[in-house]
Amino acid sequence: MQDRLEIQMLHDRVMVRDTEGTGERRSNAGIVIPATATVARRLVWGEVFGIGHHVRTVTVGDRVLFARDDQFEVEVQGTTYLVMRERELHAVATERTEHGTGLYL
Repeated sequence: MQDRLEIQMLHDRVMVRDTEGTGERRSNAGIVIPATATVARRLVWGEVFGIGHHVRTVTVGDRVLFARDDQFEVEVQGTTYLVMRERELHAVATERTEHGTGLYL
């Protein structure tokens, strides 16, 4: 029998699952952009799955914008997650409106 242990993030760490993936993308005009195409540093959206005790601006379930490059990856039960510091997040898409941009996903 295998013991199951709950994962608790420490300090200001955030565990995120990349919801956009690393495969090919499609532009607004319908042009397919292959996964091998090099682009300038691109930010991607992901979903927060875990937060540390010192995280103040995001909660589990929020969608966040971050740079996928140079992040630590961890695989849990066949799913790949990224672990980063809260300060590495660029934006949060949430239903809680405090100081938003007026843009919606």
